Amino acid sequence: MDTLDHDVIVVGAGIAGLSAALMLGRALRDTVVLDTGTPRNRYAHQMHGVLGHDGTNPYDLLSRGRAEVSAYGVPVLDTSAVSVADTGPSIAVTTGDGTTITARRLLLATGVRDALPDIPGLAEGWGRDVLHCPYCHGWEVRGRRLAVLATSPMALHQAQLIRQWSPEVTFFAAGAGPISAADEATLAARGVVVDLRPIRAVVRDATGTMTALQVDGGDQIGVDAVFTAGQLQPIDGTVADLGLDRTEQPFGAFITVDPTGRTSHPRIWAAGNVVNPMANVPISAAAGTMAGSMINADLVTEDFDRAVAEVAR
Repeated sequence: MDTLDHDVIVVGAGIAGLSAALMLGRALRDTVVLDTGTPRNRYAHQMHGVLGHDGTNPYDLLSRGRAEVSAYGVPVLDTSAVSVADTGPSIAVTTGDGTTITARRLLLATGVRDALPDIPGLAEGWGRDVLHCPYCHGWEVRGRRLAVLATSPMALHQAQLIRQWSPEVTFFAAGAGPISAADEATLAARGVVVDLRPIRAVVRDATGTMTALQVDGGDQIGVDAVFTAGQLQPIDGTVADLGLDRTEQPFGAFITVDPTGRTSHPRIWAAGNVVNPMANVPISAAAGTMAGSMINADLVTEDFDRAVAEVAR
C-alpha cells in the first residue's frame, strides 16, 4: 500500500469534487482530481440561491475552487476517468490518456447529464430560457409567460410550483400521462392552463429569443420561458463493473450512499448530483465537504490500525 500513487483520487471537479478535495488537501492527504472541464451548469451565466455568491458565474466559482485546492497541493488534471477497478489493495483508475493511477480511496463526483426532449429549438436555450429549477432561475423570469413541458407524471407538481413565480403558466401535459379531471381543476383554480397538445418546436426570433411554442396542428402559443425536467442520467459508467448498490429514485437508479457519502464499496465514496440529482450548489458543496472529511477520517483509522499491527510484529 505504501507504493500507491495517491491517498485519494477525486473524479470530477465540480462543486462536490472540489469541496472534498479542499478538505483532503487541508488534511495533508496526497490527493489528485481528474476533470474534463465540462460542468453541468456550464450553460448558465449565473448561480442563484447560493448565499454569498448569488449571481456569480459558475465558472468563476469553480475557477476559485481550483485555485484554492491547488494552494493545498492538490492538482486538478485535465483528463477523464475511463474505468475504475478494485485491485484488492487499491483502487486503480485508468485515465483518458491511457495512464493508470492508484489510490487508497476514490471519490466519484461526476454529476449527471440532462437529456432534453428532442424538440427543435429547445436545447439551444438550455440554461437561458429553457430551465429546470425555479429556485435557480424563477426570479429572473418572474411575471412572464411561462410554460411547463411535462416529461413525466412529476411535472404536475412542477406546474403547481411554477405558478408561484407567474400568473401566466401553461402546462403542456402530453408527456405527463393521463391528467385527471381533479388535477386539471386544481391547476385551473389558480389559473394554470392545461394544453394536451404535444410541442413540436420552439419558435425564436432573429436574435434567438424564445417567442412561442408550436404545438401539434401548427398553433403557436406565446411563451417567454419553458421549465422542463430532462431525463437525468448519472455519469457513473466508470464504476459500472463494481456492482455498487443502487437506489431507485424518480429519475432512475442512482448509486446508494450512507450519510457520509460512502458507497457499498468500503473504499469508494460518491457525492453531488451523481447520487442526488436534486442537489443544488450548496447541497453538493456540503456533500463534498462531508465526503472529504470522512474519507480522511477513514484513512486515519486505517493508518492507526496498520501502525498497531506493525508494532505487534
